Amino acid sequence: MGTGLGRLWAARGHYVMFSYSRTPAKLENLAQEIGSHAQSGRPQEAVAFAEVLLLAVPWAGIGDALVAAGPLDGKIILSCVNPLGPLGLEVGLTSSAAEEVAKLVPGAIVIEAFNTIFAGILHSREHLFGNNTPTVFYCGDDLNAKTKAAGLIGDAGLHPVDAGPLQNARYIEPLAMLMMELGYSQRLGSDIAIRLMNPAGATELVKSATCSPGASG
Repeated sequence: MGTGLGRLWAARGHYVMFSYSRTPAKLENLAQEIGSHAQSGRPQEAVAFAEVLLLAVPWAGIGDALVAAGPLDGKIILSCVNPLGPLGLEVGLTSSAAEEVAKLVPGAIVIEAFNTIFAGILHSREHLFGNNTPTVFYCGDDLNAKTKAAGLIGDAGLHPVDAGPLQNARYIEPLAMLMMELGYSQRLGSDIAIRLMNPAGATELVKSATCSPGASG
């Protein structure tokens, strides 16, 4: 997710920093390939660099990733972490991965986003769905952070839809599980996506969304 979104954001003029990898050399090569709008660094360097951070790690790895990042006070964290374990969702209905992340970093602003999109769609060079841009639901408790999230979703070529407060991540994450079930268990593949059909068009929040000056993938 981080690689695909970082490429898309850099192409739209954002400055991105790739971080937190077992093989830092791969991130350095990726940054060189993307060009002047990309670089790589250690997690704490990424925190200092970016206003918006993308948390795209396995559910079991969030603790280690957040410790490596260091203090996150005042930072906006876009979490696309789904709480997946061997038997499916390990958190749901009474909490969510996004809410658990928020508990671990109380000084940060957590926004849930990108949970229901397959990473392969972000890497595809084809316009897979014509004019039917896939929907990305996002939720959070801070209006300014949500506006930035909507702008970044749009800059990734996706359709942002405000799903309400962060607590509503409890509904988005099971939807992500359904997408994985359809893609893998039901063998529909990973070239599938959700589109919310709304004849009224975008919400005022999405229409007025502005872009973040920096994001870390």
